[in-house]
Amino acid sequence: MMKGYEQLNFPKGSVFLVTGGAGFIGSNLCEALLHMGQTVRVLDDLSTGFLQNLNAFKDDINFSFIEGDIKDYEVCLGATERVDYVLHQAAWGSVPRSIEMPRFYEQNNVMGTLNMLEAARQNGVKKFVYASSSSVYGDDATLPKVEGREGNILSPYALTKRTIEEYGKLYYKLYGLDTYGLRYFNVFGRRQPPEGAYAAVIPKWIKQLLKDESPTIHGDGKQSRDFTYVENVIEANLKACLAPSSAAGQAYNIASGGREYLIDIYWTLAKALKKEIQPTFGPARAGDIKHSNADISKAKQYLGYEGAWSFEEGIREAIAWYIANHTEKHA
Repeated sequence: MMKGYEQLNFPKGSVFLVTGGAGFIGSNLCEALLHMGQTVRVLDDLSTGFLQNLNAFKDDINFSFIEGDIKDYEVCLGATERVDYVLHQAAWGSVPRSIEMPRFYEQNNVMGTLNMLEAARQNGVKKFVYASSSSVYGDDATLPKVEGREGNILSPYALTKRTIEEYGKLYYKLYGLDTYGLRYFNVFGRRQPPEGAYAAVIPKWIKQLLKDESPTIHGDGKQSRDFTYVENVIEANLKACLAPSSAAGQAYNIASGGREYLIDIYWTLAKALKKEIQPTFGPARAGDIKHSNADISKAKQYLGYEGAWSFEEGIREAIAWYIANHTEKHA
């Protein structure tokens, strides 16, 4: 792994706090940092994350875990003590679920992030890197998506992400806290959970195909997404930690810079798993955008982001991981 960030160096004795570290992206960040010899602290309430994601390094002397809720400011204050870098991944995802639970998303994603920002400010954190989302582009149909050209918001989830970007800007301008918003575009890879009604399509379809079930495609399958392998997200987070203050207070597209159509993704997975199962087509989901494709030139210029992993490389790695880790469950 580590392509794109293997040469990065942090000051000796640096301490990283990964919120949501028991989740998909968070646990991958922990793994990369520990492999680099860094000290890592996780804050997670385990509402969407899993302790099993941390099993591989729970005994590492450089790793510690705090079970706590970002909606509790005192917990956030304690977690950020003597921390140099915050990688804030804790949030509830899923556009459809946010439409069902708007108040909870506001409390968790917005108030929780504000708690973390304020705690980081009070404890003198050097860099605060946080997860935003491509959903902030809303109904703007222009491709590729460029920072500063956003449309009307289509879901409570998207609104929470746009709101925390505004807080990120304010904390940089008012308080001098270096904040970097990373707009993730359809991240996939190892440890992404395949279970549940709101699971991401790639792990969900892999699981269903392994069980010889017919996956459902919402819509006609001709919608496109900029699918981004998790290693690119790790690269972006770590490079943001080393970015100059002049690049702070802004949001950046983090993606591969390409477009993959859902129906093509489906048949790529089916072929790799040696399945000839026809998909089922269902109604399009409320709040979903039709097409998504990122312009990543700003992240390249200001963060040194490369997006070193192509979709093809990433999907091969992801399929191999799911086969190795899930096949025995579906035998």
